[in-house]
Amino acid sequence: MRKIWVVLGACAAMLLSASPVSAQQTTGASGADWLAQGEAIYGQNCAACHENAGSHAPSRAALSTLSPEVVLRALVDGRMQQQAASLSDAQRAAVAQAVSGRALGSTAPAIPVLMCAPGSSTFDRNRPPAFHGWGLDASNSHSVPADKAGLTAAELPRLTLRWAFAVPDAIETRAQPAIAGGAIYLGGTNGTVYALDAESGCARWAYRAKSGIRSGVTVSPWEAGDSDARPLAYFGDNLGNTYAIDAATGEEVWTRRVYDHPATLLTGPATLSGDTLFVPISSSEEGSAAFPGYECCTFRGSLLALDARTGEERWRSWLVDEPQPQGTNSQGTLQRGPSGVPVWASPLADRERGLLYLATGNNYSQPSSPHSSAIVALDMASGAIRWSRQLEENDSWNVACWGGASGPNCPEDAGPDADFGAATILAEGSDGRTYLLAGQKSGVAHALDPDTGEVVWQTRVGRGGELGGIHFGIAAEGGRLFVPVNDANNGADYGSPGRPGIYALDVATGDVLWSSPATDVCNGKALCEPGYSAAITVTPDLVLAGSVDAHFRILDAATGDILWDIDTDRAYESVNGALGHGGSMSGGAAPILHNGMLLISSGYAFLDKIPGNMLLVYGLE
Repeated sequence: MRKIWVVLGACAAMLLSASPVSAQQTTGASGADWLAQGEAIYGQNCAACHENAGSHAPSRAALSTLSPEVVLRALVDGRMQQQAASLSDAQRAAVAQAVSGRALGSTAPAIPVLMCAPGSSTFDRNRPPAFHGWGLDASNSHSVPADKAGLTAAELPRLTLRWAFAVPDAIETRAQPAIAGGAIYLGGTNGTVYALDAESGCARWAYRAKSGIRSGVTVSPWEAGDSDARPLAYFGDNLGNTYAIDAATGEEVWTRRVYDHPATLLTGPATLSGDTLFVPISSSEEGSAAFPGYECCTFRGSLLALDARTGEERWRSWLVDEPQPQGTNSQGTLQRGPSGVPVWASPLADRERGLLYLATGNNYSQPSSPHSSAIVALDMASGAIRWSRQLEENDSWNVACWGGASGPNCPEDAGPDADFGAATILAEGSDGRTYLLAGQKSGVAHALDPDTGEVVWQTRVGRGGELGGIHFGIAAEGGRLFVPVNDANNGADYGSPGRPGIYALDVATGDVLWSSPATDVCNGKALCEPGYSAAITVTPDLVLAGSVDAHFRILDAATGDILWDIDTDRAYESVNGALGHGGSMSGGAAPILHNGMLLISSGYAFLDKIPGNMLLVYGLE
């Protein structure tokens, strides 16, 4: 979600990069000296971020699981290169060794990803994409029809792990995979997108991007059997680049940087509608505000419409005005605003109404603006704002306000950070009316009129907070809205206890049909707590949800009873023989169910959660 810009002491939201490190760059500090030197540099420049969950950077514990070579790549030409620009080669090497606790060259070579044998796994043109983008259908419902799901409650005891894929050099798996052509397309936070054979897990190809992938992959549709089809796979990276890759071969077709602000970050998957790719543009600049000397803030959220085949810009809709000087903070640092209003959830394209619905983030600095923490409807053809419904006024917030703090860059009268991370849904209620549904970090679920933006009903299911509330995704099926609630504790006084769990609401009325409170199974385990932060998926009979406590659960959609529960916080053997590990589930990577094949993304290193790097593929015995 968030990253640090320009300040050496700030810490980015993603460490992994693409390019190898030369031997010359790994020389310098060594032996007893590198540990002391590296720790000193880390303490001065990095600890404030990596040991503060509010910065949204990976924890020191998570970083220690990486090899020093991987950390060094991030400092040299990866996600942290700007922050490490003033360090010498020797200093970078010292930091990498201190953070990982190992000397450069001491780590055994990684086992290569298992590539498919030539001719053993080919692109199948008789198997077009299983789903319509991130939302699984044109309504963003995150619902799988029963005949496509291929899994009933009675069959759950027969689910077994078929194979597992450990993303190399990664400490989380947060990009939702796509299924097409007999392959699973998986974006890795190591900066690589893989086309994995759905049956065996071997890689048909691997494409190296410029930075880590968190946005998920969208594959363009084609008619089954069309030998002339050239489907593309779309995704975005942590440096603000959008890519179009040939889905059959992995060859790059085009790439485009979507915004020149250094804090640009692509979190929500792009939405493909017809021949237009709608790219939501987000940022983590609000993390920079933790440092009193940072001039907060200048990022402007927007939605970019691109020609899906060429990457050429068609239009851009800005969601906040150009920032202007706004005086200085208590440390004498210039302040700028308005700013922020990122879009970190996948847009919903309503072709019937010609509207594109966005759920937006908060302002980073004052003054606040009218489209922050709001649901905004854009004209699909022009990008003009048709209507906007702000659901949290004056929500100016940044990491200087984390946990109730009030750092020099925290805005006066700071808002509650009640923005939107969950995408909107179009769903029909039992009354036959269509509603636009949204879930907010405040813990409130909303139903709006999709034509006007008027609020129809609002139901509070969670306490809410800076970590949600309703965090990354809701789902709808059969007149019911299914809402995961995180309600994590982060030191702030919210005045009431959290209510983590899964809730089912009536789409037409907002009435709570059932609730399934999260049970604390952590027993004091580090980085573990109950709560559902990740996006979820449903069928007419089942609710599939991954938890922050690393458990993956399947619930009865009619009652909320837990039918199946596995703990993924353990070691797994990857298809290439390497060992990986599961962890917390958060972010936009919802579980995927197709023809009895269940895909679970396990591992989340941010916000003091359990790191991991697994894609787990289950099937029926």
